[in-house]
Amino acid sequence: MYSQIAANKRKTVIMMVLFVGLVVGLGWLFGQYAGTPFITPYVLIGAAVYALISYYGGSKLALAINGAHEIQKTDNPRLWRVVENLSITDGLPMPRVFVIDDPALNAFATGRDPKRAIVCATTGLLEAMEDSELEGVMAHELGHVKNYDIRVSMIAFALVAVVSIIADIMLRMAWFRDDDDSGSGTVFIILGIVGAILAPIIATLIQLSISRRREYLADATGALTTRYPEGLASALEKIKHTGSTMKRQNASTAHLFFANPLKGHKLATLFSTHPPIDDRIQALRVMGTKA
Repeated sequence: MYSQIAANKRKTVIMMVLFVGLVVGLGWLFGQYAGTPFITPYVLIGAAVYALISYYGGSKLALAINGAHEIQKTDNPRLWRVVENLSITDGLPMPRVFVIDDPALNAFATGRDPKRAIVCATTGLLEAMEDSELEGVMAHELGHVKNYDIRVSMIAFALVAVVSIIADIMLRMAWFRDDDDSGSGTVFIILGIVGAILAPIIATLIQLSISRRREYLADATGALTTRYPEGLASALEKIKHTGSTMKRQNASTAHLFFANPLKGHKLATLFSTHPPIDDRIQALRVMGTKA
């Protein structure tokens, strides 16, 4: 389990470096394309400001969009007790606990750090899961909190938005740009258009890859907390057969959930925020044999 956690952290760092490199490269290209190379630092400052806004306001938005309501211990002693015990085991502050009235089997965590953490489960999950399975799911969510995954995902999501905004501006500029007969001008026009088209796609793929990697990491962390990977694997099997699709469909918060909350499509899993459930189950059972 420890090797799985370490490997996932390394891969996430590599992907975040690639992500920042993409933003820097697109910022430089935007400066060349606009004819003002010194604009690059301002693009990066704008990206940082946008990321901070998303970082500080993302949790409230996620709760409101998904219709989550806060509960106390008396409202659902079972869920509260599971979260409380796992928090003690992980050495984390007790997070706020929320519930979504939805028959889908799902859950999510948010909050920019452990002191401001929030965990949320659907009513469908609470009804379907046995105690060991519920512990596995909530240990996974607290794994996100422990590993600061929400911080990583919020920054990644904000960077995707920044890349898309810059790309959109570059494409709009292409329509109104005066023709430049010089070779270098033509090259930068072509590079600018190509970059504006490809950059958002590349940025989205990197963000999705980070999201999938953090899911594997949270699985490994949750299994380490409970010392019972089979509980989480069994929960995933139930979700595979019952479904995790939420009544409220929102792509902007899909990466926060335990399992994909969006309607499935036959389009490749390349554009999924979550790894295939079968792969997650297999990885957990491999951990169980090595525990």
